[in-house]
Amino acid sequence: MTAPRATNRPELSAFLRAMRARVQPGDVGLPEVARRRTPGLRRQEVAQLAAVSIDWYIRLEQGRVGVPGAAVLDAVSQALVLSEAERHHLHLIARGEAPPARHVPAPASESLQTLLRSMPTTPAWILDFRFDVLAHNAAAVALFGTGFAVGGNTALPLFLEPASRDFQMDWTRIAREHVGNLRANLTRHPDDPRLQTLVGELRQKSPDFASWWDDQTVQERTNGTKRVLHPTAGVMTLRYDVLAVQDGSDQRLSVITPADAAAEDALRTIVSQHGGLRVVG
Repeated sequence: MTAPRATNRPELSAFLRAMRARVQPGDVGLPEVARRRTPGLRRQEVAQLAAVSIDWYIRLEQGRVGVPGAAVLDAVSQALVLSEAERHHLHLIARGEAPPARHVPAPASESLQTLLRSMPTTPAWILDFRFDVLAHNAAAVALFGTGFAVGGNTALPLFLEPASRDFQMDWTRIAREHVGNLRANLTRHPDDPRLQTLVGELRQKSPDFASWWDDQTVQERTNGTKRVLHPTAGVMTLRYDVLAVQDGSDQRLSVITPADAAAEDALRTIVSQHGGLRVVG
């Protein structure tokens, strides 16, 4: 693994000067004290906002600081009111690598909720990085039962409710995917107290989770096929796809589709007869 390094110092200098020139003092809460010979913020103002020395910022703008740290670049990004795309560009030209992902907490958007409702026979739901359910459609409740609700968590019942092992016929593989996914999520959000509490509870209460957590499994859950034993429809072979929401929220859209004609018929039947189910998978 190579160390990060500044890859384009002339571009870094030009980029920082251009970004500084477009920000007015009033944009960042600074007073307008006098007419300026050049537009935008002064170097000392950027340094003040980013909590760095003026000498360091001048050397950064001149490309003479070696490889700046990711945290201090984020402080400069905030001082210059950079967009997420501009922040990404700054890290690339200053360090030679993409910045750490920045989480933007948000509920499921109205457009995504509309999308869920537009798929009446396709179970679909939105999860955050803690596996908390942010939104779902009626077909998801028909498949998983009335316990599948907004505000609930999908990892807890998977490991702690015996009914999940009956419902998920490929439980071991699905459960290990969840462990690997939660480890990857905790790496991205190491300071999130809710995620830390969730992992701690699962490690304490589920020997399987604790064992797989300790083997350092890391995995991003994306797609696959699984078999479920539905209490009224019987065995169904289903495909699942997990799609990232590309807005910084670290949310995922999960969708279930039938893997064969029999599963398609069964899904349509349980959706049309939806009501009274209790199994959460």
